[in-house]
Amino acid sequence: MTPDQMRDASLLELFKLEAEAQTQVLNNGLLVLERDPRHAGSLEACMRAAHSLKGAARIVGLDAGVKVAHVMEDCLVEAQEGRLLLSPEHIDALLQGADILLSLGSAPAQPGVANPGVDSLVARLGALARGLPVPPTPVVQAPAPAEADAPPEVEVVAQPTAEPTVAPLPARAEVNELAGEGRARILRVSAERLDHLLDISSKSLVEFQRIKPLGDGLQRLKRLQATARRALDVAREAMPKDGIDAQAEAMLLETRQALGECQQLLAQQMTDLDDFGWQGGQRAQSLYDAALASRMRPFADVLAGQERMLRDLSRALGKQVRLVVEGEGTQVDRDVLERLEAPLTHLLRNALDHGIEAPEKRLARGKPAEGQILIRARHHAGMLLLELRDDGGGVDLEKLRSAVISRGFATEQTGEQLTEDELLAFLFLPGFSMRDQVTEVSGRGVGLDAVQHMIRQLRGGVRMQQRQGQGSSFYLEVPLTLSVVRSLVVEVGGEAYALPLAHIERMTRLQAEDIVQLEGRQHFWSEGQHVGLIAASQILQRPEGKPSDNGIPVVLIRDRDSLFGLVVERFIGERTLVVMPLDPRLGKVQDVSAGALLADGTPVLILDVEDMLMSVSKLLGSGRLERVDRNARQLAGNKRKRVLVVDDSLTVRELERKLLLSRGYDVAVAVDGMDGWNALRAEHFDLLITDIDMPRMDGIELVTLVRRDSRLQSLPVMVVSYKDREEDRRRGLDAGADYYLAKASFHDEALLDAVVDLIGEPHE
Repeated sequence: MTPDQMRDASLLELFKLEAEAQTQVLNNGLLVLERDPRHAGSLEACMRAAHSLKGAARIVGLDAGVKVAHVMEDCLVEAQEGRLLLSPEHIDALLQGADILLSLGSAPAQPGVANPGVDSLVARLGALARGLPVPPTPVVQAPAPAEADAPPEVEVVAQPTAEPTVAPLPARAEVNELAGEGRARILRVSAERLDHLLDISSKSLVEFQRIKPLGDGLQRLKRLQATARRALDVAREAMPKDGIDAQAEAMLLETRQALGECQQLLAQQMTDLDDFGWQGGQRAQSLYDAALASRMRPFADVLAGQERMLRDLSRALGKQVRLVVEGEGTQVDRDVLERLEAPLTHLLRNALDHGIEAPEKRLARGKPAEGQILIRARHHAGMLLLELRDDGGGVDLEKLRSAVISRGFATEQTGEQLTEDELLAFLFLPGFSMRDQVTEVSGRGVGLDAVQHMIRQLRGGVRMQQRQGQGSSFYLEVPLTLSVVRSLVVEVGGEAYALPLAHIERMTRLQAEDIVQLEGRQHFWSEGQHVGLIAASQILQRPEGKPSDNGIPVVLIRDRDSLFGLVVERFIGERTLVVMPLDPRLGKVQDVSAGALLADGTPVLILDVEDMLMSVSKLLGSGRLERVDRNARQLAGNKRKRVLVVDDSLTVRELERKLLLSRGYDVAVAVDGMDGWNALRAEHFDLLITDIDMPRMDGIELVTLVRRDSRLQSLPVMVVSYKDREEDRRRGLDAGADYYLAKASFHDEALLDAVVDLIGEPHE
């Protein structure tokens, strides 16, 4: 080969592509041979891969690659012909050779520069092939992920499954075809151009959807023309036959004929538009589908190297493990695959380090010495569902409970009462680790919180289950593609917003009486738990819309193991939206991840749910949460007078509320003075009824604040208290109360009569 050929970048690039494909074949085949050294198919595949790389290295002048591939081929031929039984030491050396060949493709050695690693490997493989004694082969570990991708710090496990088969990952066959076999033509296109093509095709698809409103408009025009023609006929019939001259008659006839021709022409144009719209829509859909399909890759692509990583790590840890993959052909967007690699590496390394036990321990527990990690991939409703399961020891719940208490996440009393689900939730907290020492694999406190964060960035979710002593499972749900997102479109402040369905638990509608005030927040009861309510209009800083006649629309969003209800104005419906990234010059827009267009061309913002959770936390910390049913209650207040009952006794509070409701008043409740003060500042009331002895803020302090507030100075106030001494009564009245009722003399009519005296009957 001439120096000019050596400098030919296209040949080196070709070798790099072939090295990537053939070393993948080697990795997969050698891992099979480690379990079954006589597996004929894997021996043949590995020998051919080494032979191909030897020839390719010779063509581009990589002498080091020729040496390594040649000795690997000799070793594999010896095994094929039955003169050599491959041992783990042989596999170590052969895998090291595959790594060297891959590195030569990425960074070719300079001519004339010796490579000690190559010479050492050639000598080692030669000795192993001849059965001569050699020093122990060093374990070649796959590169560890960066600190941000360090493995989760939990013990995870999984349930055993039926005996599977491991299929080798598909090689990049097009490399050989590029090398000159001529069976196919490959055109390399940059990712940016492919993304641009997808963007154009998605926009054209949306634009064609706008033809339907245009067709509807033409249909209305056709009806108007028909109406005009009928009106003209009626007018002509109403005219006296002898009261119109010939010229006017001719003009009426001409007008009628023109209207008829217009109708015929419009009908033809509508037919043509329908045909064009259908055909154009089909072509736009086909273009989009083709552009999207060009981005789709089999799920197996993200697993390239993972089995090798597990094999090397298991050798270093003295464990045995097999990776089983089901659904490796499942198609996923390449961007999703790239961003799945880090969390999957987290979970796989974690499963091996924390979940899979040492062989002797597994045997003592009645398990096979070899552990198993299963990854199952499948499609469901436009999402990619992943299950990662191992058959290790599971999470030691008592050890986890002790870690929660010792690290100050819970008091000892609270920690002892935590359920299994509540304990597992701590594993997703930032910096939480059950390891006392830092190792090469774990103990840095970068754990499941990193996995959860990365999955949420994909607009997906992750959850965990475990069976102590039998295994743990992680379930991941992410979109198949980031270019489209299935969303619930809602209206907030008169504008459309989209919430990705992956974050939505369900939707519901509430009545005003379903909402209760607890500890300064509004809640409603759903499936055995209190769910906090937040107004979407407050988070997005939009004006609050008009109350709905058929209930308050609420979207339930899950945050780890808790739910919160997002109150919106209207459910528009479920849509599949083409994602349009925001202009990078805008920077990060709070609570928004991207934009999209509805079928009629209306722009819609896709909300960033994780960002919204941070906004909710800030509002909770500031104590500035507004009531979500404020407008509905104020609308009802125009018909019925409103009373706020403040009492820390649930019994007294409910008794007073039911009495007032039975009389026809609209009633809200608060659990103490602070809760009542927040309610008074948030909405309008006609009367305040308060106890005196309450936590956080007592009734005297509450009445004092009311009388100092210019907006509330005229608000009637009634004190209902167990304290019935004269000095207690005087103290309440001096603070500003208009009426003082002792609970000792409390009865139904006394309370209601006092309310009527203060504000009159419930209706205006």
